[in-house]
Formats: sequence, structure tokens, C-alpha cells
Amino acid sequence: MTGLIVRTIRNADVPGAAAALVEVHATDGYPVEGVAQPTEWICSPATAQAWVAEVNERIVGHVAVLHPRGEDAVTLWLARGGGENAHVGVLARLYVVREARGRAVGETLMRTAMDYARQRDMRLVLDVMTKDVGAIRLYERLGWQRIGQAVHRYGDGQQAAAICYVSPAQQA
Repeated sequence: MTGLIVRTIRNADVPGAAAALVEVHATDGYPVEGVAQPTEWICSPATAQAWVAEVNERIVGHVAVLHPRGEDAVTLWLARGGGENAHVGVLARLYVVREARGRAVGETLMRTAMDYARQRDMRLVLDVMTKDVGAIRLYERLGWQRIGQAVHRYGDGQQAAAICYVSPAQQA
């Protein structure tokens, strides 16, 4: 995408990232949580690193790598002999506003997070609700492997079917 910049999030980016999050929720229903307090959701204490995508000085996307906190994908990966908790990160909070889609913004954000993990000898895992077919296509196109299923619980007793993935293995 012409003019696309992907960079580490800064404090000054949070309002723009929050506005983009609210916009994505309005168009896609993603995320199912965090929209009531988008700033807190974006600035989670579990965040190891986060990036934004910017076009013409407007934040159009976001992704984060979180420290593991007992997520189903983490549990599934570790049970498969996927290493130690310290070498696992959770890819999360990936979103791109509708007008910026189809221009590799999501892919660029994903590759940035994957490079971060690779440099730290870390495997990334994630869960994605089965309704988010565009995200599933992106993960699979980038070589992520399904490792199981889970139930994503949110809100006041709500839940949705989810698929858990692990990032591609390090290249030798």
C-alpha cells in the first residue's frame, strides 16, 4: 500500500488506534471485547510489543504480541511439546480498518510480529473465532498451522467457536 508505515506503537498513537478499533468493531464485530474501553484494551499490561499501521498519518491497523496468560492456544501448543512458556507469545489484537484492506496491511503487520518473534526464538500462537474467515485465510496463507479448537469466552457468559494456530517453524 502506498504510504504504508508499520512501526512500534507510541503513546501518541493510542487515540488513533482506539478509533480504528471502534471502527473495525462497527463494521465487522471484531473484537467481541475491549470496545467499551479501547484504550485499556490496546494498552494491556500483557503486551510484550505492539505495532500500528499508518497511512497518510492515520492509524489504519494494529497488532500485538502478548505474554502468555493461560490462553487455550498456549496450552495446546505446550501440550504438543512446543517448548517452554517463556518461548511462546500470543499474537493478538490484529485489526485493519475496512478502507485499508486488500492492500497487504494485515499481512505486513503479521510479518512484523512474526519477525519480532523469530528474532527472540519465540513461537507465536493465537486463537481466532471461526466467523473471522478473512483472518483465517491470512493466517493459513502465511503458513500458520492449526493446532486445535477452543471456545472463546467473552462478555457476560457469551462464547464462540475458535481455532487455535501456531506460527511457522523457524527457518534453518
